[in-house]
Amino acid sequence: MSRLFGTDGVRGLANGPLITAELALSVSVAAARVLGHAGARSGHRPKAVVGRDPRASGEFLSAAVIAGLASAGVDVYSAGVLPTPAVAYLTADTGADFGVMLSASHNAMPDNGIKFFAQGGHKLADDVEDQIEAAMGQKWARPLGADVGRVVAMQEGHTRYIAHLLRVLPNTLDGTKVVIDAAHGAASQVSPEVFRLAGAEVVEIGTAPDGLNINDGVGSTHLGPLKAAVLAHGAEIGIAHDGDADRCLAVDADGNEVDGDQIMGILAVGMKERGRLVDDTLVATVMSNLGLLQAMEREGITVRQTAVGDRYVLEDMRAGGYSLGGEQSGHVIMLDHGTTGDGVLTGLMLVARVAATQRPLSELASVMTRLPQVLVNVKGVDKSRVESDEGLQAAVREAEGVLAGSGRVLLRKSGTEPVVRVMVEAGTHDEAHETAHRLAGVVKERLAL
Repeated sequence: MSRLFGTDGVRGLANGPLITAELALSVSVAAARVLGHAGARSGHRPKAVVGRDPRASGEFLSAAVIAGLASAGVDVYSAGVLPTPAVAYLTADTGADFGVMLSASHNAMPDNGIKFFAQGGHKLADDVEDQIEAAMGQKWARPLGADVGRVVAMQEGHTRYIAHLLRVLPNTLDGTKVVIDAAHGAASQVSPEVFRLAGAEVVEIGTAPDGLNINDGVGSTHLGPLKAAVLAHGAEIGIAHDGDADRCLAVDADGNEVDGDQIMGILAVGMKERGRLVDDTLVATVMSNLGLLQAMEREGITVRQTAVGDRYVLEDMRAGGYSLGGEQSGHVIMLDHGTTGDGVLTGLMLVARVAATQRPLSELASVMTRLPQVLVNVKGVDKSRVESDEGLQAAVREAEGVLAGSGRVLLRKSGTEPVVRVMVEAGTHDEAHETAHRLAGVVKERLAL
């Protein structure tokens, strides 16, 4: 039997086989019993913050979650439409026992998901998710009368989150013109508002959610409209979020993309200058471009690399007390100011760096040179033999010898499918393409099922 929780909560087609109102009710009751027990033991009624992105399905799914929590004796702060990092922040700021976010992030509108935050706004450990799954369907004593949970609309959640973002900014954004693309998602109101309050002149696109248009041709997965808007309005910078605004990508004044690796490089250098980069260390994944590693070495910054996934970045950051980490996708974590990736905060910090240095984003982004990167997915193979197959490993060593420090090879096993991902970086796109496809052929030949 497959595990209910994936790498980032429970996610799938809304009202489909998995993400149903019944599932939302059942998992929220189970979560109330697992995550609310500490509050109950200490003598107060457990409390939870619930938020969602603007998807139409979020309306009935959040109603089911809230009903499940209240029926299990949890008082609910219903925060409405807010970014995922805002729900994490409010969970900590209100002293709630846990938080719940309904979103499928960058996925298309028909999908949705349910994600839980532990006390303090932290992601749940795998074993806690397993406890929630095990509790689903078990018999439980239903509270009666005055012991049922109460539901309160959290009208001030929006302003509390914005106040937090403004407090942590190192300087104003005065004199900058910014285009914000909120993907018709959870940050459609928050992001333009906080950028204006911080002093920027703001042009908005992708800020008119109607429940159906989230991530539809806009946002961090579709940068074309943002590039066009930056050029059309003569803006210094464009900021793109995904549907739940835990990510940020950027566009410079010439319409060139600035990815998560470049953003992390810019922020790391700025934080080091201000003495805010703990141990002069950045945490990234093995998929971050080699150009980032080379640039950070020149800047005297150590890069720690983890498995792919923001949860692994976060685990390493928390274990070592590091202040900055993230992924190439634009999921950037600043532990001094939040417990999870925050696309609005990342965008604010990036524009603050532009404003403070009075240097264009293109110049700041040139701290690193992105090496051409090619990724090939090889399907229908025995991924368990990647490390043990000597013929494959010999081919990898040969390719690495040819690249001789000017590139690299990475083989990654899919966590859910019989797929091996072959990633190659090299000095030219042609060299990366040829090497990646040659190694993909070796993988297919040696590991065929």
